[in-house]
Amino acid sequence: MPTRISVLPKLSDLVRRCDIPQDLDSVASIGAEVAPTEVGLAPDYAERIWRRMRLVYRSGIHPAIQVCVRRHGQIVFDRALGHARGNGPDDGPDTPKVPVDTRTPFVTYSVSKGITAFVVHLLIERGLLELHAPISRYIPEYGCHGKESITIGQVLSHRSGVASLPRHALTAEAVADRELLVRNLCAVRPSVPPGHFQSYHALTGGFILGEVVHRATGKDIRTVLAEEILRPLGFRWTNYGASWRDFPEIASNYLTGMPPVPPLSLALNRLLGVGLAEAIETGNDPAYLDVIAPSANVVSTAVELTRFYEIFRRGGELDGVRVMRPDTIAAALVPQSRLEPDLMLGMNFGFGYGPMLGGRLISLFGPDTRRAFGHLGFTNNVVWADPERALSCAVLTSGKPILYPEAIRWIGLLYGVTAQTPKVAETDLAF
Repeated sequence: MPTRISVLPKLSDLVRRCDIPQDLDSVASIGAEVAPTEVGLAPDYAERIWRRMRLVYRSGIHPAIQVCVRRHGQIVFDRALGHARGNGPDDGPDTPKVPVDTRTPFVTYSVSKGITAFVVHLLIERGLLELHAPISRYIPEYGCHGKESITIGQVLSHRSGVASLPRHALTAEAVADRELLVRNLCAVRPSVPPGHFQSYHALTGGFILGEVVHRATGKDIRTVLAEEILRPLGFRWTNYGASWRDFPEIASNYLTGMPPVPPLSLALNRLLGVGLAEAIETGNDPAYLDVIAPSANVVSTAVELTRFYEIFRRGGELDGVRVMRPDTIAAALVPQSRLEPDLMLGMNFGFGYGPMLGGRLISLFGPDTRRAFGHLGFTNNVVWADPERALSCAVLTSGKPILYPEAIRWIGLLYGVTAQTPKVAETDLAF
C-alpha cells in the first residue's frame, strides 16, 4: 500500500514561539514579597501561582511575562520571566538579550481604558462632567452625522455606535495633531444606532473621552491623570506613553501564536483599524508612545497597576490620599452589558461604565467574582481588583497572539489566582 504524504503543515509548525531556556531560574526575577500567611493565605500560595506562571512561559508564546498579586494591599507575589528584548520568534542567537525583571514597564494596550474611565469618573465627581450628558455639550462640533445624542456613558460602556476610525486617522501624526484628531472624530458616522448595541470601541472611545477631558479642564488627560492621581501617590509609570529617554526600558512586543486567517483576520483589521502585525509594531514605535492614546498606550508595570487598582478596591483612598468617593466608584461599576454578543468582539466580557466586570459563573477573572472589576489589554494583558478577596492582580505579557494551543494556560493563571485567594469576611470589605 503506497505511503500517503501529507502536504498540510503540522499545527505546531504554524505557531510562532520564542526560545525557552531549560533553566527557567536563569531568566527569573523575584521582587519583595510578604509571607502569604501574613495576609490570610496558604503557606504555599506563591509557589502555586509560580507554577502556573512558569507553565504559561514554557509555551514560548510570551518572550516576557510579569505578574503581581496584592492581598490587603501587601505584595504576596511579584515575579517576572523571560527577556524584555532580544528573544522574539525572529531574533537570532546573536541578538543581544535583555532580561525582564519586576521593574520593567510594558505597553498595556487596552488596560489603558480602565485607567481612562477612572479619570472620567473623577471629573464627574468634581462636577466638571455629567455621565449622561451628550458629548456635544463639551465638543459642540461632534454633534453631527447622527452623533448628536451620544453620551459620555454610552462611550464608556461601548454603546455609542462609533466603534472605529479610518486607517488614516490612526497614524501617530494624525493623533498628535489635536485639531485633526477632532475633525476625524467628528467626521465618523455611527455604524449602529447609538445606545442600542454593545460594540467594543478599540480606539475611538479613548480619543473621544480624552478630548472631553481636555475641553472640561483645559488640560490634556495625561496631565490630569498625573496631577490628580500619579504624582500625589508617587507613581513612576502608569501614564499615557513615555518619554523618549525612557523608551529603552520598555519591553518590546512580539507577534506570536498562529497566523489568523479570514474571517478572523478581517474582523481583527476592522477592530484594530490596521493589520495585526502593524498594530504590534505600533506598540514598539517611539512616535506612538509620544502621543496620548487614552484607549491604548498606558505604560506601566504589574506592581504599579495593582497599586493603581488598590485605590479603587479600597473605596477611593490609598496611603492617606483620597482620590475618589466610594459612591463614585459604585456608579462606575453598574453593569451595562446585556445577554448579547458584542458586535466587534463577538463575545461579551461584561462592562460597567468603563471597567470590565466579574461575574457569578463565568468571567475574565474567574467564577464567583461578582464584585471584581478591571480590564483586558491586547492580547494577554489584564489587571483587576476583587474587593471580596481583598485582591488586586496584574498580568503583563509581551507576546501578542490571537490563537495558540496553550491559551488555556493563561486563563488558568487568572482563574488560579482567584481560586487560591479566599474571600474575606464582610466586616473586612473596604467598601
